[in-house]
Amino acid sequence: MGGRERDRTGALTSRTRSDQCRPRAHARVRLRLKGISKMNGGHEGHSGHADHVGQFRRMFWIMLALAVPTVGFNHMFAHLIGYDLPQGSWVSWVSPLVGTLMYFWGGRPFLSGGWSELKARKPGMMLLIALAITVAFVASWGSTLGILGAELNFWWELALLVVIMLLGHWIEMRSLAQTSSALDSLAALLPDEAEKVDGDDVVTVAPSDLLVGDVVIIRPGASVPADGRIVDGRAAMDESMVTGESRTVRREIGDDVVAGTVATDSGLRVEVTATGDDTTLAGIQKLVVDAQSSSSRAQRIADRAAALLFWYALGAAVITAAVWSVLGTPDSAVVRTITVLVIACPHALGLAIPLVVSIATERAARGGVLIKDRLALESMRTVDTVLFDKTGTLTKGEPAVTGVDPADDSDRILALAAAAEEGSEHPLARAIVGTAGARQLKVPASEGFSSAPAVGVKATVDGQVVEVGGPHLLEQHNLQERAVADQWRAEGAIILHVVVDGQVIGALRLTDEVRSESRDAVDALHAAGIQVVMITGDAEAVANTVARDLEIDRVFAGVRPEDKAAKVQKLQGEGHRVAMVGDGVNDAPALAQADVGVAIGAGTDVAIASAGVVLASSDPRSVLSVIELSHRTYRKMKQNLWWAAGYNLVAVPLAAGVLAPVGFVLPMSVGAILMSASTVVVALNAQLLRRLDLRPEASTESFLNR
Repeated sequence: MGGRERDRTGALTSRTRSDQCRPRAHARVRLRLKGISKMNGGHEGHSGHADHVGQFRRMFWIMLALAVPTVGFNHMFAHLIGYDLPQGSWVSWVSPLVGTLMYFWGGRPFLSGGWSELKARKPGMMLLIALAITVAFVASWGSTLGILGAELNFWWELALLVVIMLLGHWIEMRSLAQTSSALDSLAALLPDEAEKVDGDDVVTVAPSDLLVGDVVIIRPGASVPADGRIVDGRAAMDESMVTGESRTVRREIGDDVVAGTVATDSGLRVEVTATGDDTTLAGIQKLVVDAQSSSSRAQRIADRAAALLFWYALGAAVITAAVWSVLGTPDSAVVRTITVLVIACPHALGLAIPLVVSIATERAARGGVLIKDRLALESMRTVDTVLFDKTGTLTKGEPAVTGVDPADDSDRILALAAAAEEGSEHPLARAIVGTAGARQLKVPASEGFSSAPAVGVKATVDGQVVEVGGPHLLEQHNLQERAVADQWRAEGAIILHVVVDGQVIGALRLTDEVRSESRDAVDALHAAGIQVVMITGDAEAVANTVARDLEIDRVFAGVRPEDKAAKVQKLQGEGHRVAMVGDGVNDAPALAQADVGVAIGAGTDVAIASAGVVLASSDPRSVLSVIELSHRTYRKMKQNLWWAAGYNLVAVPLAAGVLAPVGFVLPMSVGAILMSASTVVVALNAQLLRRLDLRPEASTESFLNR
């Protein structure tokens, strides 16, 4: 049976193995893998983002509490709203004192960020906020001390600006912090302990303590602790979590094995050939870190808008000061200039992007889509090529009986095969038994179950000896394959023959079953003008069969893990914007390299860690939901940015007094109200995203009806 059988104590499927092999304590292993992270600077930012989320959250609530007395006891705000303040000299000092605390404490992130942008000569959102709150702070103290006029008492405006900007950055940092490290996931593929041969003894050591040349024992069902070469034994190796190959691969003396793979049926002795940073897993991890760090330097839309607005506000202020100094009085020049700079503060701009992203990610989560990286959400709308991993993505990642070639009754053949396989825990056996159950066949009882690696299983059923196996089983009985075997083999199928009392009564065709939703997903992507490409570690025959069934445009077959990222680069080099959809460790570098990485949520932790978007379900149609969400989100971002910037394009000239020759100068109070109104409009516009239907079937229908 091609080495497919394994004993019951070592029986592990490719889907459950990662959970069962996940170690309880990987301190030493993680130390080894973290070396790469530190060299590349790739993962310290994860904890940093988490710290910033907490800092901005705490700061927001503290500043909100301080803003209440700052705004409430401000004479200008009281006059605007129309209420009377308490009598007493102390009242006039509440806003200045608490407002000063808010400026230095709550405004510190923006002041330090603005200074950094100034030193780097790259003005952005931080410098614009720092300029606005500093001008408001200086003008307000000037008004409080009687140096400047009462109309420049901006303590309430300063307080609201600090609170709103902290809220925006809290939302922003929370969205950026939804990223987890791939390091622990890679380390989790390794066992807690390794059994090293030491003379005539076997000692237990940590995988990180192994040296090149050591010989380790791999028991049935156990994972390999380090890259090595088999020196004794042979076994069917489950390499799906590293190579993506859906079938076990027979490895014998002299063959190489990779850390993290599992010996499914027999024990092995392996001589270690690579440890630490030289292992395949560490190499994959380095590819992930490199690709992630290279893609994280993308410029954000709001920062570009803030940079333009900064120069616009600064230029307007300079022109205002010059014109009013010539045509008016020095006092009016100061008032108009300060008014321009304060009105230009980016209330709506600071919330335009974070609010849209926050609502979009929340809406996506309700639809089974986790957005880990907002840049991935932005980029998905520009994708023109979707690269699907085959195993576990377009297919279910597990074998299924997809054909029966009977000599007489197909149901009888399947029932007898299921009876013989009942005592086995192998994935192929489970597929046969599961298919018989799905067809509601009556499976007779069996006895005398036995199995032979690379041959098959045998049991007595209703007094008949029933055997199920592959080519070696037929060789033992000097039997011929069924005629259909060559055709099935050309399609990449696994072929098992059913033998009863020494005679072949039929054959079973087992393949990695294609998901029923995959065809709809491919058709909808084609309708949207998006190219569909499939990549897999499987053989060409297997890949081409799936590609023909789904009408996929292009296929990369037999691709090794280290080459998958290169295939993505090849597509990108051809001018394509690529979204990679996958679920295995072998997909992680490609997920990180792609313009957008989309991980199937049922897949491995490391694939999820390397992707910007995670699908909670294994439905490939969910990719369409992400594309639809990206288009809608980008549209809302543009609308909000235009509204936020548009307010400044109109309000700043009015505040500068461009209509003064006709007798109209925008009062600061009116400008402040309009500023708050623009923030409300931005917030309401973002809320409209909640109406988007992100169910996979709804998105598919939307694409097909375009």
